[in-house]
Amino acid sequence: MQDFPDSLLNGYRNFMNGRYADARDRYKALAEDGQNPSTLVVACSDSRAAPELIFDAGPGELFVIRNVANMVPPYEPDGHFHATSAALEFAVQVLKVPDIVVMGHGRCGGIRAALDPNAEPLSPGDFIGRWMSLVRPAAEQIQSNDVMTAAERQTALERVSIRNSIENLRTFPNIKALEEAGKISLHGAWFDISTGELWVMDAATRDFIRPEIRNQ
Repeated sequence: MQDFPDSLLNGYRNFMNGRYADARDRYKALAEDGQNPSTLVVACSDSRAAPELIFDAGPGELFVIRNVANMVPPYEPDGHFHATSAALEFAVQVLKVPDIVVMGHGRCGGIRAALDPNAEPLSPGDFIGRWMSLVRPAAEQIQSNDVMTAAERQTALERVSIRNSIENLRTFPNIKALEEAGKISLHGAWFDISTGELWVMDAATRDFIRPEIRNQ
């Protein structure tokens, strides 16, 4: 055990003495009855933007898919491996979540790389490069806008990418059918790491607005 990070062991100790101790019965019920989350969140792998913390969610409340730049690929039923699509399939078909949220965030490294025309592959496989090609058309359009600052271009692509992922969700036949039947709702959200602001996408206009949060 000498090679296991001390920070994780210390965190686990605090978890057992704190959060787990406070919700022991809840964890036991989840173990016996299984999970029944109310929402699927597609979020970025960025360590600064954890949905469970941002939405103050307890155990079993959120089903979370995290990948680089919180993207949903289009429906591609081929022979390749599709981790995000597999998780979507499970959440929708088995867990039957009524809501899907695609949540982006400010200062996303994947989006920044997509906007960098001089970005070099990180490895011979260029996995990130190929993954970020999902937003290449939008990135190329935004790159050419020299009226915007670099920060504005990044925020623009972060939000456009969220809209793109929501449209990709609709390429999955089961999700499209459930949405048309009113059994599932698709949402977009963008979180600013620096200020803690949450912006949500209006379903009709697709604009990002700040919801009114009342103090209780």
